[in-house]
Parts: sequence; C-alpha cells; structure tokens
Amino acid sequence: MEIERIYSELPILETERLILRKVTLEDVEDMYLYGSDDEVTRYVTWDTHKSINDSKGFIQFILNRYENQQVAPWGIEYKENGKFIGTIDFVWWQPNHKTAEIGYVLAKEYWGKGLTTEAVKEIIRFGFNEMDLVRIQARCLVENIGSSRVMEKSGMQFEGTIRKGMFIKGKHQDLKMYSILKEDF
Repeated sequence: MEIERIYSELPILETERLILRKVTLEDVEDMYLYGSDDEVTRYVTWDTHKSINDSKGFIQFILNRYENQQVAPWGIEYKENGKFIGTIDFVWWQPNHKTAEIGYVLAKEYWGKGLTTEAVKEIIRFGFNEMDLVRIQARCLVENIGSSRVMEKSGMQFEGTIRKGMFIKGKHQDLKMYSILKEDF
C-alpha cells in the first residue's frame, strides 16, 4: 500500500469514546494547553511549547504533511466534550517492510482513563487491516511507566531495552521496545 493512498485524505477513525481525525488550526489552544505542560512533555522527543506560536508552528508542520500526502498524526478528540486532547500517529512507516512505529501524546487531565490505550488499539487495527502491516512497534523512555502500560494493555510485547537508543533533550536515552505482529492481533 502506498503512503499517498492513506495520507491523501487521512480517514476519520472512531472508537467508543474518541474520534481520531485531522488536526486543524482550531486545535491550537488545546494543543498549547498540553504542549506547554512540562509533565506531559517530560517523556516526548519534542520540547515543551513556550508560546502558542510553538503550537501553531507544529500544527503548520502537520498541515504541510497532510498537503504533501506524507505520514502525519491524527488528532485525538474526546467525544464527551469535543476537546482536542492529543495526537497519535505512525511516526514512521516502511511499506516495503510492512512495518511501522506508533507515537502518541495525551493531555494530562485525560491520563489514567484508558483513552490512550483505546486510541492505540484503533491505530493497530487500522495498521493491520488497512495498511497491510505485519509488525507495529512503539518505544518509550525506560522511566515512562505510563507509556509502557499503554503498550502492554494494547497487546504489545516487550522486546527489550535499546541502550542509549535516542538522543533526546541533550542526552542519550535508553528506550523500551514493544511490538505486536499481525498474527498476534
């Protein structure tokens, strides 16, 4: 499957409590609320948003990727209140190898409710059923217990620790690697 076919018009995905949809400029204030929270950005690869312009810049980056039919995030909208509460995406996709990696971030006030797991399960379903993937993986910093639990609850298996696997925020970080295979799904 070609990247352009999926990302030319990013499909809306729906779960019991969430709508996964394109990010828009109207999401900038909600994105800034979580993107400027040091607790939320503690374990992500990007820097804490210092101003709403940081959030606008990131949304412009996403919109550009949509326009150019490149891999880009879904916005996570909470059905109960219509709020934009985070993003989830395949941070990379290798169609020739039928593999991809998931990444996600969620506003702190929505942590601990199973929402990220719900979104991850839907992205996994989409990856296997619509993108013809055979392997989906995700990584997190070793100290990010919450993300590890999301991966485990989503059916992923822990594969090991990648020592100093990524240079993030000024230092090399150890990463936990999780994956799920199509036959395990």
